[in-house]
Amino acid sequence: MQRSVYLKPVGFIANKNGGEEGEGEIWGGIPLAGGPLAFTALEIAERQGTGVRRRTCSLSEFFERDWGRQTLAAADLFEALRQPRSRIAGLPMDRPQIMGIVNVTPDSFSDGGSFDGVQAAVDHALRLEEEGATILDIGGESTRPGSDTVPIEEEIRRVVPVLEALRPKTEALISVDTRKGRLMQAAAEAGADILNDVSALTYDPDAIHIAAESGLPVMLMHAPGDPKTMNDDPQYGDVVLDVFDFLERRTHACMAAGISREKLVVDPGIGFGKHLHHNVAVLSSMSLYHALGVPVLLGASRKKLIGQLCNVDDAKARVPGSISAALSSIAQGVQIVRVHDVAETKQALSVWMAALMGDEGAV
Repeated sequence: MQRSVYLKPVGFIANKNGGEEGEGEIWGGIPLAGGPLAFTALEIAERQGTGVRRRTCSLSEFFERDWGRQTLAAADLFEALRQPRSRIAGLPMDRPQIMGIVNVTPDSFSDGGSFDGVQAAVDHALRLEEEGATILDIGGESTRPGSDTVPIEEEIRRVVPVLEALRPKTEALISVDTRKGRLMQAAAEAGADILNDVSALTYDPDAIHIAAESGLPVMLMHAPGDPKTMNDDPQYGDVVLDVFDFLERRTHACMAAGISREKLVVDPGIGFGKHLHHNVAVLSSMSLYHALGVPVLLGASRKKLIGQLCNVDDAKARVPGSISAALSSIAQGVQIVRVHDVAETKQALSVWMAALMGDEGAV
């Protein structure tokens, strides 16, 4: 599936009270996905042969345009932009949420080996919750570029004991980061709240059916190819739109398999099958993915693009860049940011929200 028209909301202002309705638009801006932002203009992208034409228009211009055969597609995209998002496992999507990373792996790019033992992992997770994480994401397989697949028995051995030990101790949601159906099933049985699959349920043929049967929300990420080789030579016609098309296809596939749209989250996959210019293009266009009609997640914490942009080789020294990436995306309406450094991100987000709303009570 490749659509011909795309809508990217731009010109953001605070959505303090929803504004006044009038003549097809809300004066001052249209609330974006029921969140803290409203948009005042749209960037329209149209595929034309092998190229893409982009232009920005006011909301009045958008409503007055004769869309011809694209009328229904444009209307559907616009409605998806303004429709409030459903809660994910009970967590409201009307304000930004922080997902804390709990890697129980020996080889993750930033903190591999730091939280190998069950107690160390649980202590780290509880610390992230105390710092402000509302979701704790447990992963037992590194999917960094160049990484090897972990046997399923080993991945289960790493993840399930941590999940079982953490479950009775936390009020945060627990997500399990895996591509494999057997672990998804084991995680659901052990009390996981969310399934987070970097392959968007394409790696394991059984995963989409297991996910549907679990009834849990699912996070779908764009990651073309296998982690071992995905960054060797990624090719796109237009990376921003191609990622949208992929995530739209996976959203429809999940719905066809019995996973409702209200249980889906999308992640455009910063660093996965993308070179620096691809990552920057996606990061600057995060608001486009709201037109998929589901919450959007950003995972850019400590990643290579920050090192490339800022000449910082040590992943642990990329905290300022990670916060900047998170706030840049939150300023485009992204609902969830997946981070290593929860306390620092929470502090930055609290100041940003207070400044946006002009109200210390907005934090």
